[in-house]
Amino acid sequence: MRIIPAIDIIDGKCVRLTRGNYNSITVYDGNPLDVARRFEDNGFQYLHLVDLDGAREKHIVNYNTLGEITSGTSLKVDFGGGIKSDDDIKIAFSSGAAAVTIGSVAALNRRLFLAWLETYGENRIILGADCRERKIMTSGWTEKSDTDVVEYISGYRNMGVRYVACTDISKDGMLEGPSVELYRDILAASEVYLIASGGVTTLDDVNILKETGCEGVIVGKAIYEGRINLTELSKLC
Repeated sequence: MRIIPAIDIIDGKCVRLTRGNYNSITVYDGNPLDVARRFEDNGFQYLHLVDLDGAREKHIVNYNTLGEITSGTSLKVDFGGGIKSDDDIKIAFSSGAAAVTIGSVAALNRRLFLAWLETYGENRIILGADCRERKIMTSGWTEKSDTDVVEYISGYRNMGVRYVACTDISKDGMLEGPSVELYRDILAASEVYLIASGGVTTLDDVNILKETGCEGVIVGKAIYEGRINLTELSKLC
């Protein structure tokens, strides 16, 4: 299983939110490149980079930070947040993203999402299926739909999606453990490469997600709060 540290960006700084609430911002570092290099120095190969300004503004904003990280490290970066147009996705890839995570467009503009999937391929387009109470959320987690997340992922799997990143927003930033049952239900319904996100607090959580069958796990706040030691985490890669 891939272990993927996360960096969330607001105003060019490394931050974390709680349950996606922009009023609960904690700044952890003013230089995301330094944070990314620390991950690389500890043996990690992948990074999940989220443009929270972009998610809020509905267009890519922090592409310079993406470019600094991809040119200043060898990390394979999947980038999300604010990718709403052909120009946005081109900027993300030209700035060095190995893959992009697409959430709102997939939920609100299926035709465009499928066009990107065909153009860039199943290995470079990750379906972002973020949910609260098992209902898909969009627009920086501010808008809730009536769409069941398990059915949503299953439907897109039938249309060619291979990689899915799923965050249970109620768990995000809470350090209370991940939504293991949700991930089991998703994997039982669809043969996807599932990347779990939200709530990972301990090394045991990581091992449980591996046993569940997740292809990857995104770890964020637990690293920044010192709940998980990077050296110990890297041994599980």
